[in-house]
Amino acid sequence: MNHFEKDVRDNRNDAIDSGVGFGVSFGFFALIFIIATAIKLIGS
Repeated sequence: MNHFEKDVRDNRNDAIDSGVGFGVSFGFFALIFIIATAIKLIGS
C-alpha cells in the first residue's frame, strides 16, 4: 500500500466531480450550438 492511500486529503466521491465536469462541458457546447443555430436562422 503506497503512502498516498494512507494520507487521503480529499475523500469526496469522484463520480460527483465527473458528473459536474460532464454537465459543464455539455452545457458549454450546447450553448455554442444554440448561438450558432440562432445566427443561422437570423441570417437566412
